[in-house]
Amino acid sequence: MNQSPLSKDIYILAIESSCDDTSAAVLHNDQVLSNVVANQEIHRAYGGVVPELASRAHQQNIVPVVHQALQQANIDKNQLNAIAFTQGPGLMGSLLVGTSFAKSLSLGLNIPLINVHHMHAHILAHFIKDPEQTIPEFPFIALTISGGHTQIVLVKDYFDMKIIGETIDDAVGEAYDKSAKMLGLPYPGGPLIDRYAKLGNPDAYPFPKPKVDPLNFSFSGLKTAILYFLEQQQAKDPNFLEHAMNDVCASIQKTIVDYLMEKLDNAVAQTGVNRIAIGGGVSANSGIRSALAQAESERGWKTHVPKFAYCTDNAAMIGIVGYLKYLEGAHAAHSVAAKSRLTF
Repeated sequence: MNQSPLSKDIYILAIESSCDDTSAAVLHNDQVLSNVVANQEIHRAYGGVVPELASRAHQQNIVPVVHQALQQANIDKNQLNAIAFTQGPGLMGSLLVGTSFAKSLSLGLNIPLINVHHMHAHILAHFIKDPEQTIPEFPFIALTISGGHTQIVLVKDYFDMKIIGETIDDAVGEAYDKSAKMLGLPYPGGPLIDRYAKLGNPDAYPFPKPKVDPLNFSFSGLKTAILYFLEQQQAKDPNFLEHAMNDVCASIQKTIVDYLMEKLDNAVAQTGVNRIAIGGGVSANSGIRSALAQAESERGWKTHVPKFAYCTDNAAMIGIVGYLKYLEGAHAAHSVAAKSRLTF
């Protein structure tokens, strides 16, 4: 028997399928009981996500992933109070798989359906009760950094958020991956740049920082500068990267991290809010984490960094939003549709 919104024991099954990871999680109130993620290795051969292949893989993965999530949480599907799912933004084919499955299960179990905005979830992942992370106080500034998004968001409450800065072209995660591709590194290359950067000199090769509005970002010019730099260096020395890889990666990392921190400085100055929380796949980057830790000690900021498991696309973050919306009775009609572009 499903319980009322006032119950102390609320179980949410969450589904995330916005890009190339199929994920399902079970939350008991604000605590994660399971968080299963199936990665799609097939995209490595293409150097990026192929939408059609992604949607097919989701179809193959979603049933076993949900089964594993329920099994690991040690609960029966009849104990669930609601199904939360990613409505968007993301790849349309991928979103359709998760949306259709969530609708069907919700109808079959006769329990509420809850639609979740993917970027809200990256921000609200900080509210998962976990000993490895701290919960920010309102208001705070969220920096959402991923392969598809780069945004500065002023967060006044769970569902009172306003974008105050964003990229005008490419996302920071794309800048990392495209730079890695130029360096001959396999996809996804962002984590590899981070790994090599730890061994290099960050001041070896200065790269330009794009000049745009104080709170906005641009990464297309940086990618072009890196391309021209590598062409010039390899024209002089075809084996340049064999001995300079660490220094080049460290220099790219320093440029990007400094750029992100400059924008956060501007956001703090403009809003007067010095509580900072990061989210999205790139928040796993060690350079960004170190810069935030330094800012906390030197600038007096209070910084919040998510647990690694909640950085990349995962269903636990969808589940915490589902739980918070469930408490408010914010259910979706079964006519709700997946949207590749979804208003923030």
